[in-house]
Amino acid sequence: MSTPPPIDVLLPHDNSPDEIESRAELDLHLRAGSLAGLTVQGLRLDEEPVPDLAPVDLTDTLFIGCRFASRAVEADVVLRGAHVVPPFRALPYAIHPSRLYTPPDLYAGFDAAGFAGMYDTVVYDHFRAHGGALPEIREALAQRLHDHAVDNALAHVTDAWLATHGPASVVGVMGGHAVPRGTTTYRLAAAIGWRLARADRLVVTGGGPGVMEAANLGAYLATRTADELTAAIDLLAGAPNFHDHDPYTAAALAVRERFTPADPLDWARCGGLAIPTWLYGHEPANLFAGQIAKYFSNAIREDTILRLARGGIVFAAGRAGTVQEVFQAATKTFYRTDGDSGPYIFLDRAFWTETLPVEALLRPLLALSPDGDLAKTVHLADDVEDVVQLLTG
Repeated sequence: MSTPPPIDVLLPHDNSPDEIESRAELDLHLRAGSLAGLTVQGLRLDEEPVPDLAPVDLTDTLFIGCRFASRAVEADVVLRGAHVVPPFRALPYAIHPSRLYTPPDLYAGFDAAGFAGMYDTVVYDHFRAHGGALPEIREALAQRLHDHAVDNALAHVTDAWLATHGPASVVGVMGGHAVPRGTTTYRLAAAIGWRLARADRLVVTGGGPGVMEAANLGAYLATRTADELTAAIDLLAGAPNFHDHDPYTAAALAVRERFTPADPLDWARCGGLAIPTWLYGHEPANLFAGQIAKYFSNAIREDTILRLARGGIVFAAGRAGTVQEVFQAATKTFYRTDGDSGPYIFLDRAFWTETLPVEALLRPLLALSPDGDLAKTVHLADDVEDVVQLLTG
């Protein structure tokens, strides 16, 4: 069985001063002699060098998902005023990861056992075996703790981005998960992701296949040429259907190996952000995002994507899930739940005005907003140039 991703810190954190998420941070406080009132999250306190907690003030310290050297040590910290939320042993996932996932975390195990042995698949199988969206109480608590940790890690990453670039720099790209690799729609979405990342926009998707993978792929290759993007798509098109799990994943790994990012720390221009869910874990992981906030709760995941995408949203052709996202986003815009919204751009004019005439309903709805006529936020487009101009011009 695959093991949970390491909980050491991959990227520098901009932590709250009340949160300790790395051994280096912990050691600073141990030297000062106090953890009083602090939260220690997801650390291995049972590995050498084992920290000496005996002389440390633990008044109202909260340990979440930490592993202690022994039951006796764990009992002692509680007796001295700390609170302990255990790591729920025997789970295939960490209940309090201290950072977001990356593609190597999710595809760990593929080389040895194929798609069925990947960490991502193992967690999904566990999720299904324990009630899916309606888990029993222990599993529910573990999943909620995990998703809170993802919330926390995502806030560290996005707060740092927003402090430098502002909320209008975050753009969502949504659309059908079933769009095959190599199709016109896939290539358009990839070109949009490529152009947006090169224009210093953070591309955010739902982390699945189809349009979502294409947009993250474009961002992944933002430092490469347009010809290299085309070559990558052509390579992926050899395994177009995500239902063919092993060849689909193998093709993605081949592209990653051929086009290794020059600077992985420049994650926004090396894939951007993906926010998927294990509710749809039958879909192979999108392996081109720079950072991945994967949730068990689809409701939290959907709201998070739309909350972040204040610089606008591109809606490529999709079906029920995409239409749901359109009107969920429209509700936020209508009531200004999360502040100002960027443009809504519907890619493929014929699809959104004839096949699914969503645009015709959305304009009069937004015109009735208590904040005035917001119908002007809705746009139709058929090519990459128009989309990028609306989002960056």
